[in-house]
Amino acid sequence: MPKINLLLLCGGGGAEHDISLMSVKFFESSLAKSDKFSVLRLELDKQGHYKTQDGKVCELTNRREVRFEDDAIAAWPVDYVIPCIHGYPAETGDIQSYFNLIQLPYFGCESEASSNCFNKITAKMWFSALGVPNTPYIFLHQFDDEAIAQTKAAFEQWGSLFIKAASQGSSVGCYKVDNKADIANILQEAFSYSPYVIVEQTIVARELEVAVYEYQGEVVATKPGEIVCDTNNFYTFDEKYATNSKAKTYIEAINISDDISNQIRAYAIKAFKGLKLRHLSRIDFFLTADNQILLNEINTFPGLTPISMFPKMLEHHGHDFSVYLTQIIESQLR
Repeated sequence: MPKINLLLLCGGGGAEHDISLMSVKFFESSLAKSDKFSVLRLELDKQGHYKTQDGKVCELTNRREVRFEDDAIAAWPVDYVIPCIHGYPAETGDIQSYFNLIQLPYFGCESEASSNCFNKITAKMWFSALGVPNTPYIFLHQFDDEAIAQTKAAFEQWGSLFIKAASQGSSVGCYKVDNKADIANILQEAFSYSPYVIVEQTIVARELEVAVYEYQGEVVATKPGEIVCDTNNFYTFDEKYATNSKAKTYIEAINISDDISNQIRAYAIKAFKGLKLRHLSRIDFFLTADNQILLNEINTFPGLTPISMFPKMLEHHGHDFSVYLTQIIESQLR
């Protein structure tokens, strides 16, 4: 049988460009385990240009083929695409809209679900509508005196808070605020990342993550894993990806009752189905000392770096990532 021409996209030109370049290696190694695919890897830069690994400039056309700037190179027809891009334009849903327009099958969540989850304000509205508990918050649509006053009032009520750019991933534009005098400057910086900002109550809790994915037609939620950050710290961009990170990860959280674990998994599946997610996601929760469960956020294209939790939790659950990925692709193309 002819091989499936699979286009593997990475980069994106955003704040998480380099993380995407790490994640794409995991896809390459997983796809290499199968003889069913012919893989072309392209990197997307911040100008919207595609390049091969050896620097050849090309474009993905509406005829579902890669055309090269050098006319001497034959066009490469595309059967399927994996947009391994964290943040814009993949987790925002932008690039999926183009795939839908040219009717090109792709891996991961569709455009609307991606957009709804990437915007933290929209996502929290969905969580509440679905009956899934989440952290107390307010949202702001512009940086002005009123926004500063609202945030200061929230600080007085909660004692400590997080200010987050609404449309960023990997803790980019995310700030913990313990000093009221810092609010104005931090708000201004957060608005430089996004036109909307969310202000959340600081929750003293364990940070748990669930890998949720589709396997042979069923939605699977793994047992929660856990992130343990350095003392008095939160899971910043550097804590996630720096080689000297002091954060510790546990594929399966310890000292959590079956009832709590099962409730977290039930909430995760409810969110996955309710938001019409597809193929994969990593859903993050807080668990307080009095066993209150709060959904924190959903990552529609979780990292697949050597220290990322999603692939480890999937394999810990008894599934092989390469087999999982192959069956997703083949089921779509059928």
